[in-house]
Amino acid sequence: MEMILLIVESWWWVAPAAAGAGAATYAGVTARGRRARRLELDAARREVALASRALIAARVRVREAQAAVLAARASSAPPTLGEALLGTPATAQARRALQEAKLAQKSAAMVLRARRARVKATTAQYHAASSTDPLPIERLYRAHDAVVARWMDYETDPAKAIAYPQLSDTREPATLAFFRAYRAAQDVRPASARERIPPEQYLAYRDAVAALEAAFDEAERAAGAAPRPTAPPTGIWQMPAWIPLRMPTSD
Repeated sequence: MEMILLIVESWWWVAPAAAGAGAATYAGVTARGRRARRLELDAARREVALASRALIAARVRVREAQAAVLAARASSAPPTLGEALLGTPATAQARRALQEAKLAQKSAAMVLRARRARVKATTAQYHAASSTDPLPIERLYRAHDAVVARWMDYETDPAKAIAYPQLSDTREPATLAFFRAYRAAQDVRPASARERIPPEQYLAYRDAVAALEAAFDEAERAAGAAPRPTAPPTGIWQMPAWIPLRMPTSD
């Protein structure tokens, strides 16, 4: 109940039709400087820098794991026949650590590749944007407000409130997860788009808004207010129902 009152107190003015109007007010008060417009690009470049550091650290761990394997081999006593084939316990453990380090390095390399691709896409979007397009932080404000407006619709519409009471019940795990995601997004939401927002705060707010959207989608599905996504096709040909599973046998 505390979380529900918190949202209602902070967003009592939000209604489904007010999401666009609320976002428009941000456009009127936001300084449309070059720094504000390139915030998303700066954040994407910051992600590349962080991913590069992570890859370097992963490579160092691989080297350390390789050295640990050599050290385990050198410090082992003369192996038995089985240990000569399979390795000593210390050597086997060092090898497992090496494999894990290599997998972590591969994962870090893939993340860096994805971050660089995002920078390219964000750069193209930045150069193609016009002065009338919403700023990056405005788009996050709109997405944030839209989720809250969707939830408020279940609170202000009596029919929906009766049909889906789970969306107000914090004893429901999915609903509780949504309220927690709301609080997390609210904690990192910039107080005003006029202030200078560092890339790190933008990234934290962007990820929090994405988590909020996913949490509310799941809360709706858990309450039966939205259908669950259909499973993707497996690529296996399904036998039509009209084909008999067994061929008729002659008596």
